[in-house]
This record gives sequence, structure tokens and C-alpha cells, in this order.
Amino acid sequence: MNSYENAIEISGITKKYDGFTLDNVSFNVLKGSIMGFIGQNGAGKSTTIRSLLGITKINSGEIKLLGLDHLKDETQIKKRIAVVFDELPFHDIFTAKDMSKIFSGIYPQWNDAQYKKYLERFELPLKKKIGDFSKGMKMKLQIACALSHGAELIIMDEPTSGLDPVVRDEILRIFMEYLEDGERSILMSSHITSDLEKIADCVTFIDHGRILLSGYKDELLETHGVLKCSKEQLSEIDPSDVVSTRVNSFGAEVMVSDRASASYKYSGMLLEPTTLEEIMLFYVNRDKKEWA
Repeated sequence: MNSYENAIEISGITKKYDGFTLDNVSFNVLKGSIMGFIGQNGAGKSTTIRSLLGITKINSGEIKLLGLDHLKDETQIKKRIAVVFDELPFHDIFTAKDMSKIFSGIYPQWNDAQYKKYLERFELPLKKKIGDFSKGMKMKLQIACALSHGAELIIMDEPTSGLDPVVRDEILRIFMEYLEDGERSILMSSHITSDLEKIADCVTFIDHGRILLSGYKDELLETHGVLKCSKEQLSEIDPSDVVSTRVNSFGAEVMVSDRASASYKYSGMLLEPTTLEEIMLFYVNRDKKEWA
């Protein structure tokens, strides 16, 4: 048993670039859970992940992985985590067989039998050069490597982008299996919100370098809703109940952050449940009075 409650603790991290700031970002990933990290391209997902891994040096704030300081304890952390990037970090001339030799030299817990099982399951050839792999095959190889050395935490940046739905579904199932013992955790950044809706326990939304929402996925979906009304009815809705309003030629859709209260206050209007994708869209447009 490992004595930490949060697999990741991010406290007030800031990173300033010319034209972009990761602005006082804080959230935790509970041990034994999958945290979906959602935002548009350029919202700050990759910068946050690179900061966690010590690739990007932050200006201020604190990061702990598995209860350890991300910089002071970097060597110890690296043996206990796995990382999956959207672009393959392995050289094109290597084969899946070569990766086994390389990883067994890096990770004391490397499990070659487990690795071969994943290669079979993913239908990946042992001796073909990685340079000849499709994008989907490259991602599956990264995931096979990540899951074969007993990592307690996997950090993934867009692992399902560019994959067909059947392969994505298989990979999501494997992530769920990986978490079954309750000791392992995943942080998964993605703009494919439907994937996270299937498997995430918690969700954190980032936009323009700031965290908009962070919490249990089911709670966020239960508390938010979309009111459908005519443009004339908009004046009846209290602005303090509104996240943002999408207008079209038929009328308006208004996202509310307290569905229970809205169903009571606006009982004459249609109030529908929502999705993570819609929550993201309505929050991203929250500074506009109305958007189309």
C-alpha cells in the first residue's frame, strides 16, 4: 500500500509565456481514479502536463506526484509513473521488440510477458519498424509500454486522438482494467469529451490557462442543464443563473449551473440534461452575452 491520498496535487502553478499564461492552476487527482483533463487546443493542457513532468519549468506553485515533490524526487517518481504523448517519442528505426529491451533496462518492474500480451491484444508486430506503423499502431505501442512496468500513475496527453472508434473503445476498456485494483490512477487530457464521459471519475476544464471547473463528472452532469426557450423568454431568466446563452433561428438554449433550482424557477420551459462537450462549449463562451 502506498500512503498518499492524491496521485497528483497541483497547487497554484503559474507559467508565463509571451502571449500565454498558465494562471494559478490548482486541482488534485484522487488515487484510484481517472481524471479527465478537458479543454480546447491551446487551452493549457499540454503546458500543465509538461510542468508536471518537469519538462517545463514553472514560475511558481507546487506539484506533487504520488505524494512526492515533482522536482526533488524526480528520479523516484519516474520509476513509478508512465507517460503517453499524442506524438510517439520512440525512434522510427526501432521495433516493438527493441522497445522491450530498452524499457527492461529503464524500469526494474518491467513485465515482458505482460507487454507481449498487450502486443497480441493490439495486433502489433514484434519486428516491424515503428516508422512503418500507422498513427493508431504507434499509440497502441505507447500504451502497451506504459501498462507493462507496474506504473502507479499514467499521465496521458490526447491518447485517443486520431484513432478510430473501435480502437478507442478497446483502449478505454484496457484503462478501466488497469484501475481495477484501486491503487492506480490516470490523468488523461483529451478534447474527445465522449471518451471521458465513458470512463472518467472526475473532470477538470481548462480554458486560456485557467481552471473553469473541477469536480466529480457525475455531479457536474447532474447539476448543469440546458433550458430551451424562445428569444422572448430570455428576459424572464435571472442572469445569475446563466453560464451562457446560445441563440439560433428557432430560439435560445441557456446553460444553467443549478438544474434543480432552474426546474423550479422556470417550470414553463423545457430543461434538458447536458453533456461534457456542451458544458465545455457554454463555459468557453461565458464572457459573451449570447453566441451562435
